[in-house]
Amino acid sequence: MITLETAGFKPRSDLVRTLLERGHIYQASDLEGLDRAAAERVITAYIGFDATAPSLHVGSLVQIMTLRRLQQTGHRPIVLMGGGTTKVGDPSDKDKARPMLTDAFIAGNIAGIKRAFTPFLTFGEGPREAVMVNNADWLEKLGYIEFLREFGAHFTINKMLSFEFVKNRLENDLSLSFLEFNYMLMQATDFVELNRRFGCTLQFGGSEQWGNIINGIELVRRLEQKEAFGVTAPLVTTASGAKMGKTADGAVWLNAEMRSPYDYWQFWRNTEDADVGRFLRLFTELPLDEIARLEALQGAEINAAKKVLADEATTLLHGREAAETAAGAAKAAFEQGTLSGDLPTVEAPRAELEAGLTAARAFVLAGLASSNGEARRLAQGGGMRINDAAEKDADRKLTLADLSDGVIKLAAGKKKIVLLKPSP
Repeated sequence: MITLETAGFKPRSDLVRTLLERGHIYQASDLEGLDRAAAERVITAYIGFDATAPSLHVGSLVQIMTLRRLQQTGHRPIVLMGGGTTKVGDPSDKDKARPMLTDAFIAGNIAGIKRAFTPFLTFGEGPREAVMVNNADWLEKLGYIEFLREFGAHFTINKMLSFEFVKNRLENDLSLSFLEFNYMLMQATDFVELNRRFGCTLQFGGSEQWGNIINGIELVRRLEQKEAFGVTAPLVTTASGAKMGKTADGAVWLNAEMRSPYDYWQFWRNTEDADVGRFLRLFTELPLDEIARLEALQGAEINAAKKVLADEATTLLHGREAAETAAGAAKAAFEQGTLSGDLPTVEAPRAELEAGLTAARAFVLAGLASSNGEARRLAQGGGMRINDAAEKDADRKLTLADLSDGVIKLAAGKKKIVLLKPSP
C-alpha cells in the first residue's frame, strides 16, 4: 500500500495527501501527475457499482468514503450505477459466471443501492456536487458493430489473455464465456463516456479492478488525447484475514432495513484490536492525532476506542441519534443487564412456545445459530445464555413461562443479543 512515506514526495493537493494519510491508496497509475492536477483544478472522478444486490455492504464502504474524501477536498464525485454492466457480470475476482439478472431485478437493486450514498455525498448540479449516472444509458444504445469499431479495435487479444482472472479460468479449465470476456471493454467504455460527458479524468476502484482501470486510462488517452488517472484502494481484510463485509451471521448491509443501526453499531464494536486504528482512519472523520491516541490504548482500554469507532461509523451512515440509541441499547444489554426496545427482536410462533420450543430452535429463529447442531455446540461451549443465565442444554424447552416483560433474552457469547417474543 502506498503511504506518505512510500509515495516519495510531499503532496501539494489536499486530495492526495488525505487519501495517503487515511490509507485509501494501494496502487496509482501516476500519483505525482494526479497530485499536480488536483492542486491546480477541480478533478472529476468516478467509481462504478454493479447492481447485484438490493444494497451495498461494508465491503464497499472504503470506496464510498473515498468519494466522500474527494468531495471534501474540493472535487467532484460521480457514482456510476452499472445498469448495463450488471447484465454481463464482472468476472475479475470470480471463478464462475454470475447469474443472469432481469431488467426489473437490476432496477430494483439500483433503487436500493442509491440510498446508501445520500448520507455520504452532496448531490446537485454545482461543479463540486456529486452526480449519479447509469451506464445503461449509453451501453444499451451502442450497436454491436459500432461498439467493435470504436472501442474493440483498441484492445488486443494478447493483452486480454494476460489478465489474472482470464489466466485463472483457462489454467484451471474453468468456463469463461464470450459475454464475460467483453466486460473489460465495457468498463473502459464507461471511462471514455464519462470523460466526454463530465470531463472525468480519474477512476477509483478496488485492487481487483487494476487491469480494468488501466484499460480505461489507455482508451481515454487514445480516443480523447487527454490525461487520465487510476487509483485503487487496498482490499480491506480484518487482522485475522476475513474479508470485510461478511460475518458469521451474514453480510453487513448498509441499508437499515437489511441491517439495523444497532447491528451495524455492534459490527464496528466487535472490531479486532489490531484493526482499530486502520478502521478509524478509513471509516471515520476523527482527526489523525485523536486516532493515534485511541489506537495506542492497551488492554481493556482498547474497548473505549472500539466504541468510538462504532459511534462514528454509525453516525456517518445512520445519523447521530441512531448511533446514540444503538450505543445506549448495547450499554443497557451488556453492561447493565437490562432490556432495551432497540435490541434486535424476532417473533417465534406462539403455538410453538405454548407447546415448548427447544433452545436450539429458538437460537436458530433468532439468527444466533445457523442450525440446531451449531446451537448445541454453542451451548456445550458455554456461549448460550437465556435470560442472562448460562444454558448447557440446547434441548431445554422454552415456554411462555420464560417470558420476561413479554420477551425472552437470548445471547450468543457476550456480544450478540436478540429478544424473542411470541407472535400475536
